[in-house]
Parts: sequence; C-alpha cells; structure tokens
Amino acid sequence: MIAIRVTVERFTDGAQPGWVLCRLVDASGTHHLFEEKVPVVSRDHLAADSAYPCAAFIDCTVVGSRRADDGRELVEVDTASPWSIQSTAGATRFVVFREQLTDSNP
Repeated sequence: MIAIRVTVERFTDGAQPGWVLCRLVDASGTHHLFEEKVPVVSRDHLAADSAYPCAAFIDCTVVGSRRADDGRELVEVDTASPWSIQSTAGATRFVVFREQLTDSNP
C-alpha cells in the first residue's frame, strides 16, 4: 500500500494500543501534525521510552501528480482513504514529493 513517510515526534498516550504525534512536511515546506495509533503508523512497538524522533508512515491514496518547475514530481495524496486519517487541523489532502512516498507493506 502507498504511504507517506512521516516522523514520529513523541509518544502521546499509553492508552491501548499507544498513540504518537507524527509530523509531515509537505512539498511547500508546511508542517502537518497527526496524532495516531502506533500500529497504524509503524511496525515497531513504540512506547514512551522509545527513541524519538523516528521514521513512520501514513497510508494514503494517490489523487494525482504533476511536475514542479524544478522537474521534481509532485504527488497529491489523500489520507482519508484507506483509514480515515486526518491531520490535527482536519486536513486529509497533501502535496508531497514522489520520494516522500513508500510502500507500507514491504
């Protein structure tokens, strides 16, 4: 499944299964925060005593793509599908660079 690479900033809540704060920096340099369940964004067993920041992912669907003026590929993604994930500001659509995408099921 296609996913956006994000950074887990910190562990936020020990309520099962554990919650973390993730940061996405989009193609325009805007920072977006997500508070999400650990198993949704990582295969690691993250806890309060884990080392942060660390890499994670948010599954998404690709909406479209285009080339930036510098030739890099820009990809619009939607995190509402498949898991109804939204940023803390309520956003679900983001424009990222192609290299920010990964496979969450390697």
